[in-house]
Amino acid sequence: MNFISPEFAPAYSEIFMLVMVCVVMLADLSAGGNRRYVAYLLTQITLMGCGLLTFLSFTTEASQTFSGMFVDDALADILKLMVYGTVSAVLIYSHAYISDRGLLRGEFFSLILFATLGMMVMISASHFLTLYIGLELLSLSLYALVALRRDSIMATEAAMKFFVLGALASGFLLYGMSLIYGATGTLHVSQLAQIIQSEASSKEVLVVGLVFVVAGIGFKLSAAPFHMWAPDVYEGAPTAVTLFIGSAPKLAAFGFVMRLLVEGLGEMVADWQGMLIILAVMSMAVGNIAAIAQSNIKRMLAYSTISHMGFLLLGFISADSNGYSSALFYVIAYVLMTLGTFAMIMLLCRSGFEAENISDFKGLNKRNSWYAFIALVLMLSLAGIPPMIGFYAKLAVLQAVVNAGYIWLAVAAVLFSLIGAFYYLRIIKMMYFDEPETHEPILPNNDVKILLSANGLAVLALGIFPQVLMGFSLYAIQNSM
Repeated sequence: MNFISPEFAPAYSEIFMLVMVCVVMLADLSAGGNRRYVAYLLTQITLMGCGLLTFLSFTTEASQTFSGMFVDDALADILKLMVYGTVSAVLIYSHAYISDRGLLRGEFFSLILFATLGMMVMISASHFLTLYIGLELLSLSLYALVALRRDSIMATEAAMKFFVLGALASGFLLYGMSLIYGATGTLHVSQLAQIIQSEASSKEVLVVGLVFVVAGIGFKLSAAPFHMWAPDVYEGAPTAVTLFIGSAPKLAAFGFVMRLLVEGLGEMVADWQGMLIILAVMSMAVGNIAAIAQSNIKRMLAYSTISHMGFLLLGFISADSNGYSSALFYVIAYVLMTLGTFAMIMLLCRSGFEAENISDFKGLNKRNSWYAFIALVLMLSLAGIPPMIGFYAKLAVLQAVVNAGYIWLAVAAVLFSLIGAFYYLRIIKMMYFDEPETHEPILPNNDVKILLSANGLAVLALGIFPQVLMGFSLYAIQNSM
C-alpha cells in the first residue's frame, strides 16, 4: 500500500508520528546510556514535524480517508496542534525531573509519542473501530508510563489499579458500542445520526448501549462516580507522568466526546443530556468536597480535576454550538492551568526530594517572589476568580447552561465552585503568610524559567482578553459541525 498517496493526506501527521516513534527507539538504542538527550531532541523534532504537517493541511473542509474511518476537519487540526504544544511543554517541564530520577530513557519518550499518536487517532476517528484503537493506544501507553518507575511500590500499585479499572471501562465502552451497532447496523459515526433519525433502529437497545458508552466516557474523563482511579494514579505516578496524564489526554477526550456523542449520537441528545447532568453534579460535588481533606498536593489536584471535568460536561449539556465552544474553551483553559501547576510542583522538587505535600509551598514568596506570583495566578485561575482565564471558562459554561434553561444546575455549580475555592486559597495563604520549611534556592533551567513564566502570564492575559480564545473555540466548532 502506498502511504505517500494523496488519498492518505488527512493522515500524514499520524503516519509521520508512527515512523518517528520507530526512529526514536532505534536512535536511543544506538546512542547508548551517555547520550540520552538524543531521544529527547528527536521527540521534540517529531512534535514540531507533526505540527508543521497539520498546519500545512489545515482546512475548514472535512476530508476522509481509510474508507471514511478517519476524518480531518478544523476541530481535529486545532485539537492536534494543541496536543503537540501541550506534550512539548510537558517534556520541557519534565526534562530535569526525569533526569534526576533515572527516567531519561528511550522508552519514556517512545511511550509519550505512542500516547500522542493514540490521541491524534481519537481526535480524527469517524468510526467505532478507530475510536477504540486510538483510545486503547493512549490507555496502554499511560499504564506503562505510570509503572515506569519499577522500584516504586506506589507507582506499581497505581499502575495496577489504573489497568484493572481501565480494562473495565473499555469493556463498558465496547459493550455499549456493540449494542449500538446491533441496533443500527453501522460502525460509521457519520451514518449513526441518519439511521437514528430515520427511526430504523431499536430505541430501547440504543438507550442501553448509550448508558454503557457514557460510563466508559466518564471513566476516561475521570468524572464521578467513575473517578476512583484518579487520586491513586495522580499520587503514585512520577510527577512528570502525572502532568502528562492530567493535560493532553483531556484534549483528546474532548474530541472523543464530540465525535461519539455529538456527531454520532446527537439525535439522542435528550437521553445523554440527563446522564451528563448526573455525572456533572456528582463530579463537582465529590471533587470539591473531597479535595478539602487532602494534604498531598497531587491527590488534591486529582480531586480538583474531577470537579473541573464536571464543569467541562456542563458545556455539552446545552447541546448547541455555543455550549460546545464553551466546553472547548474550558478544556484549553484547564490544560494551561494544569501545565503550570504541575510545573510548579516539579520546580519545588530536587534530587532525592519529592514536593508532594501542600506544606511544601510554605513560604514560597520568601524563597522566590516571582514563582510565588506565578503560583498565585494559577491557584486563583483554578478557583475561578477574576481576572484569570479560569473565571471566564466557568462563566462561559454557566452561561451555556442558563441559556439551555438549567438555572438550578448553574446555581449548584456556583455553590460547588465556592466550596472548591477554599483549598486553592489555602495554598496561597501558605505561600505568602507561612514560614518556609527550607531556604534552598529555586534554580530551574532557562527553558523551564521562560516557559513557566509565559504559561503563568498566558493564564492572566487570556483572562483579561478572553474574547480571543472564545472566538477561536467558536470558529473550531462552527467549522466542524
